[in-house]
Amino acid sequence: MRSASLREAKQRSEPVAEASGRLSHVLGGPWLLTGHDGRLTAYVHVDGAVLRWTESAPGGRRWAGPDVLPAKDIDRLTVVQGQNRYAHLLGRRVRQRADGWRGVDIMYATQYQTGRPMTQWRSLGNPFKEIDRAVEIGAPAAAVTSDGALYVCVPTGPGGVALRREDKRGRWEAWAQLQVSGGTDGPAPAATSSGLVEVLVPTRTAALQLRQSEPGGALVRGYDAAVAPLPGSVTALETAPGRLTYYLTDARGSGAVAIRAGSWPLPLGGNPGDGRIAAVRTTVDGFDCTVLAVRGADGTVNLGVCATEGEQAGFWWTGTGMTCTGDPALAADGHGRAVVAAVGADGGLAVARQEEGQGLTLGDWSRV
Repeated sequence: MRSASLREAKQRSEPVAEASGRLSHVLGGPWLLTGHDGRLTAYVHVDGAVLRWTESAPGGRRWAGPDVLPAKDIDRLTVVQGQNRYAHLLGRRVRQRADGWRGVDIMYATQYQTGRPMTQWRSLGNPFKEIDRAVEIGAPAAAVTSDGALYVCVPTGPGGVALRREDKRGRWEAWAQLQVSGGTDGPAPAATSSGLVEVLVPTRTAALQLRQSEPGGALVRGYDAAVAPLPGSVTALETAPGRLTYYLTDARGSGAVAIRAGSWPLPLGGNPGDGRIAAVRTTVDGFDCTVLAVRGADGTVNLGVCATEGEQAGFWWTGTGMTCTGDPALAADGHGRAVVAAVGADGGLAVARQEEGQGLTLGDWSRV
């Protein structure tokens, strides 16, 4: 499916954006990904489409776009990336049926190269054949293994989670129910560089983990962390070879928390709002550091930083003063610098980039 220009979209009367560049009907995002060539791509889900901006050169200040990628009837979206740098778009599609019921299925499309068209949307179906159960599935979440296999999770009705995944040959297996219950929506799958997949499932009392013991194997219950994640807040980051750290917001109101296999939950403080936490690794003062970005309770973008896996030695938060709608995104650009993107209160997409200086120094926000 070829992308269309903003002018072409307006001629079709799609309510995707205003001529001034302001975004209307924002449903999700932004998501920020780094391509093989080092250029960043930003995605924002709006009513009826996905808007896409692409850096003109790695680390540069100029962006092309927005390109308009049609996403008809998709009400929830996520964008994920694996080591192969392909961008996978996963959406929940809802269509009205002639019998009065709503038809719900999970859709996916792929963009293989930076700035190139994405594939057509294809359906992954629904874990349930019964229409009254099928309508209860939630938003998809996904992870990509080191060999490029896509794992797609959806919350199902009263606390369950279903998984559909590709096998080693790229063929889709049937939907399967994971052995968890009591989920509060928002499962968080993630993959390590060693090819293993984990899924963190938030519940009202704990964070439940499922993990593989071998690539392509079954997902079985692992440790349960004694912290209740705010649904939709969890982000996973590989902080050591084969080891994931999950960053989340404590639903009980104690701020951000880091959890890692083999250690107690680590409180990070801060004052996050109700959105997802973004995470990326970058170099600060010559050290490997982890940077978090979150929309704070005051509606502005807040950044946190610590030495990677060194949360206990200190975690520092700072406000950026940038008022945003929705959740900020983070990525490392083609020069390894942290870049944060957010939709501002004025309805425009803006980015700020790490600059030289002591500590985590962020440059001015610039409109894309």
